[in-house]
Amino acid sequence: VQLVESGGGLVQPGGSLRLSCAASGFTFSSYVMGWFRQAPGLEREFVAAINWSGRYTAYLESVKGRFTISRDNAKSTAYLEMNSLKPKDTAVYYCAARRMTTLYTGHDYEYWGQGTQVTVFS
Repeated sequence: VQLVESGGGLVQPGGSLRLSCAASGFTFSSYVMGWFRQAPGLEREFVAAINWSGRYTAYLESVKGRFTISRDNAKSTAYLEMNSLKPKDTAVYYCAARRMTTLYTGHDYEYWGQGTQVTVFS
């Protein structure tokens, strides 16, 4: 099983990034996908989740209206589109997978990626 994140980088405030999470080794369409982040000295926090079909999503309050989670089951890939980025969005971003049919916004995911760094600086 592998989850490989990509798309992180350096961006100025107000900028955008699109993170990707390529999955392999499991039946992607049977899993809820989530994005989390962890800033230095802080605990990992939930950012967004999407159910197996993509119909239902959930977001951390502070990213609502700026971030969009999506998935392409044919490509076994999840995405996190991040717009209007702020310095407080700086963190390592992780994708995660949990086998279930309904939307899940907890932290108990089965599989985790290695993370990709997002740095927002002026």
